[in-house]
Amino acid sequence: MAPLSEPGPVRRILVAHGTRSRHGVAMVRALADAVAARTGPLDLAFVDVLGPTPSDLLRESDIPTVLVPAFLAAGYHVHTDVPRHVERSGHPRVVVTAPLGPDPALVGALVRGLGRAGLRPGDAVVLGATGSSDAGARDDVRTMAGHLGAGLGREVPVGFLAAGSPTVADTVARIRTPGTRVVIAAYQLADGLFHARLEEAGADAVAAPLGLAPEVIDLLVARFAAGTAQLDQTR
Repeated sequence: MAPLSEPGPVRRILVAHGTRSRHGVAMVRALADAVAARTGPLDLAFVDVLGPTPSDLLRESDIPTVLVPAFLAAGYHVHTDVPRHVERSGHPRVVVTAPLGPDPALVGALVRGLGRAGLRPGDAVVLGATGSSDAGARDDVRTMAGHLGAGLGREVPVGFLAAGSPTVADTVARIRTPGTRVVIAAYQLADGLFHARLEEAGADAVAAPLGLAPEVIDLLVARFAAGTAQLDQTR
């Protein structure tokens, strides 16, 4: 019997949104480095604002590639933008994994962020997200709010910034009662314009983005592993 061939090389690409915030870009690059320390080398692509794009990187080589969308909900970028980049590149073998979220594994990171923002017993919590014109993406945010609510033992309503309703400011105003503080859990990966807008939504405190939370790194490592296993099954 001939020996089984060893799996060949695999390229890894982490895809993020992109931001004009230098600190936000540095956060995403640091996240990519933290994931690469466990998966092996990977490249970072952006679908907006910055480059290189996923199609730019995919055109460089026909090595089988795992592409992980570092998005917290499966909206336009996951369903349309990333697949379009793959198609335009003409790359023969690309596995696009599930996005980063929603996932109950992120609850710990969100709860820790709320604690660092000064959450007190009795405070109301809002999950603040960028928003999307994609109804499925908005449902993903509500799913994550359910996970967070289960972790906190209380209802966590959602608010959106750019698309979708209710807005973060409307949700904060609706749940505020005399003597009750409102704290926003930022359902965002990195600093940027939208996190700054959370600061303007009228809450008493706003948590930092998820950033380099261990749960985020663990999930991205797991996504790359799942994508690599899928590639190996078809070799």
